[in-house]
Amino acid sequence: MRASRLLSILLLLQSRGRMTARQLAAELEVSVRTIYRDVESLHVAGIPLYGEAGHEGGYRLMDGFRTRLTGLTEGEAGALFLAGLRGPAADLGLGALLAAAELKIEAALPGGLREEARRVREHFHLDAPGWYYDGDRPSHLPEVAGAVWNARVVRVRYRRWTEPCEVERRLEPYGLVLKAGKWYLVARCDGALRTYRVGQILALTVTGETFERPEGFDLAGHWREHLAGFRSRLVRGHAVIRLSARGRERLGEVMSSAVAGAVARTAGPPDERGWITATVPIESVTHARTEFLKLGAEVEVLEPAELRREMTATAHALAGLYLPPSRL
Repeated sequence: MRASRLLSILLLLQSRGRMTARQLAAELEVSVRTIYRDVESLHVAGIPLYGEAGHEGGYRLMDGFRTRLTGLTEGEAGALFLAGLRGPAADLGLGALLAAAELKIEAALPGGLREEARRVREHFHLDAPGWYYDGDRPSHLPEVAGAVWNARVVRVRYRRWTEPCEVERRLEPYGLVLKAGKWYLVARCDGALRTYRVGQILALTVTGETFERPEGFDLAGHWREHLAGFRSRLVRGHAVIRLSARGRERLGEVMSSAVAGAVARTAGPPDERGWITATVPIESVTHARTEFLKLGAEVEVLEPAELRREMTATAHALAGLYLPPSRL
């Protein structure tokens, strides 16, 4: 374990340059004291590693020192090729570069590890979008990616859901996120970080203006916070529903994990017909009506009264379409 951590310190410093003991400790999930001991061990082993004091200080390797990629396990070699997402790379205009990089890595691996990497690639394939959605093909994605990479300001015409539907925006693009087959741009606009669906960009101009991306900005961390806030804002109320046994079986297929989880937490014991009563979160009456209709006659809405009236009106409208006049 310690040998692996020492190698990780070397690789981190080799790839990122100067890092403080606190940064290394956070990256490797150990104490700062442990990093001090590890650095001392590397010194004893003759590694040309030195530290600098002060606000801009930290540890770094002597210029020109490079460690060879050694100690790669079969599992790590396989995971390396699982990480090669050719579809998204192609969307970004990087498909050829990724293929070339994979070939170079594969050629550098010893025979046994090379065979393991090939086996993983032959036996596993990642298809991230859902069954009924093939994923985004945004026409402006390569330009957006280039602006992100080169810290270029962009001006866009953007389509949104609220009025006015088409707006002009000046954006400082910080990063791209691929979520469930859809590309999203995290960008600063008017002094605040916002999220934009790349597929909703109608027109884009990359300006000659550059911007400074904040040092240490954590795209993954920001996205996690964005998702948590988004999910909390979605819940506008709750509904009390009855579900049949068949409805409970289909719940995970057609409803969100939030609804399925709420049913598991709040449901009482089944009645004599096998139906349960539970309280679930809803975004709005209109959205909830659409969602509950996916379960057909396997769900009954008890509350709120407005949602029950909407379900009743929809049921009557459907009956008018499908039942003969004598049955109405």
